Amino acid sequence: MCGIVGYIGKRPAVNLVVDGLKTLEYRGYDSAGIAYIDLVKNNCKVIKQAGRVDDLEKIILGSGKDSTVAIGHTRWATHGAPTTVNAHPHTNTDKTIAVIHNGIIENHTEIRSLLTSKGYKFVSQTDTEVIPHLIDYYLKSTGSFSKAFELTIREIRGAYSILAISSLEPKKIYAARLSSPLILGVGKDEFILASDATAFLEYVKEVVYIEDYEIVTVSKDGYSIKHTQKDMPIERKSEILDFDINQASLGDYPNFMLKEIFEAPQTIRSSSLGRTRVDSNIVKLGGLESVYEQLQYIERIVIVACGTSYYAGLIGEYLIEELAGIPVEVQLSSEFKYRHEPFSRSTALLAISQSGETADTIAALKKVEDYGVLRLGVVNSTGSTIARMTDAGVYLHAGPEQAVASTKAFIAQVVVLLLISLRLSDGKTKLYRPLLKELNDLPRKAQLVLDQAKVIEKIANKYKSYKNFLYIGRHYAYPAALEGALKLKEISYTHAEGYAAGEMKHGPLAMIDKNFPTFALACDSPLLEKTYSNIQEIKARYGPVIAIATQGNDSIKALADDVIYIPDSLEQTQVILQVIVMQLFSYYVSMAKGYNVDRPRNLAKSVTVE
Repeated sequence: MCGIVGYIGKRPAVNLVVDGLKTLEYRGYDSAGIAYIDLVKNNCKVIKQAGRVDDLEKIILGSGKDSTVAIGHTRWATHGAPTTVNAHPHTNTDKTIAVIHNGIIENHTEIRSLLTSKGYKFVSQTDTEVIPHLIDYYLKSTGSFSKAFELTIREIRGAYSILAISSLEPKKIYAARLSSPLILGVGKDEFILASDATAFLEYVKEVVYIEDYEIVTVSKDGYSIKHTQKDMPIERKSEILDFDINQASLGDYPNFMLKEIFEAPQTIRSSSLGRTRVDSNIVKLGGLESVYEQLQYIERIVIVACGTSYYAGLIGEYLIEELAGIPVEVQLSSEFKYRHEPFSRSTALLAISQSGETADTIAALKKVEDYGVLRLGVVNSTGSTIARMTDAGVYLHAGPEQAVASTKAFIAQVVVLLLISLRLSDGKTKLYRPLLKELNDLPRKAQLVLDQAKVIEKIANKYKSYKNFLYIGRHYAYPAALEGALKLKEISYTHAEGYAAGEMKHGPLAMIDKNFPTFALACDSPLLEKTYSNIQEIKARYGPVIAIATQGNDSIKALADDVIYIPDSLEQTQVILQVIVMQLFSYYVSMAKGYNVDRPRNLAKSVTVE
């Protein structure tokens, strides 16, 4: 949520920051703004605009072309409506200090009251505006901007990544982080601070990961880091960033979501590459080898995640229990951190997050850091907070995902959870070799599903005007149905519910009529006949049915109004093929309605606040 970029160096800063904001727009896109040092007027020049970064770019018109220091922000509104006034950056009264902020200041109300009593006036509804005024307040008493910034950081509570510039110290950027991503890109005589590395890949290839409770002071000549809790300087060298910028580009696709859906075959290959050898019956996960002996004593695994990652976790629950025989429970991170439950060292906590920066999942990990339990991570972003705070884990290797609604990351999560399940099974499950062989062939089958895109688009256009949908499935197909319903909600704003098909008689059947279609996951499995019964219940109430079925199943045509076929696959892997179908269906419904599939309203890619 919210993207931040700051540049100091030798290049024209304003245009570079705006370009960085464009790459981060998936993190927030209801308003945008920049600030730079105006050396003529000796203050901070702020330009901001409600709407997209393109709208901001139109009003900049060459402003600050000589400035080599600038900060910028794309906002996802929390405190205050998405208006120009509430957009970042925010300044103190005389505009000598400008601040951008990602996160939430929990004690902003009491700070605002204090500052108001001291004569400070506020113009926005945001929590962020207290920061430049508080810096100003401490600056007047200390005479040192550095000290004023540190005192401000020590006083505020919540989650934040903060960048600040001042005309009083025009050759520096001050930054701080707590529970919100912040990365320093290191170049020759130039530095870029950002919430995501994609903002600076074109310019620098080395990074420094900023940790919680750290303040960074940056000039074009170098940087220094101080830990506020330990009250001591931190020495941290830069490291080479392993990231392919070409993967983050749109190419010939009309939008990122379609590109990322069509990357499914490569995603399956990439997430299993070097980790499986079919000829030798080997599954090896380098990220878990250091704790593999400890895993032998694990009697329970708790998976924590949010949103799409949570649904992948539900599939992981079925996989680990069936293949490895280890009891698993899956909890929403946002609920887990508030529960009071017994934990022992025979329990492992597995956190799943595409970004590795999901605030609730980070909080879940922090909850158990004193319990002595093994903490594992499944993330896509190398160097992310979750990757660094877990004991071990497995990277997805899905490549950058720019569209807000997750597609290929979900597929990679399921593949990685399958690999973890096979590794934990020690080859003892009878499905070990069949699943290895199937995983090897799955990219080809995923491509066969994608080859039906025009068929799926035609069906989506047929159903685009319906206002409600039900998605049903059994066993592995149940969490897949939940994910299918979520995708339709996220990008087409169509109400959809995912349900276990066996629960139809326990309530959902009351909703069914001719205007309430059902998406039925009816692929070959031991429970297929039971799913047929559920479809018949729906048809008896005149409900339209779209079915996903296994190629060669002709009997389904007598039950469903429309059928989308997928290649034959094992039940444990066919969920990936089913999800690709539902991703395409949601995509084409959204496109038919004329919506922005990459940037759905009210949502942000990386949820870095609770």
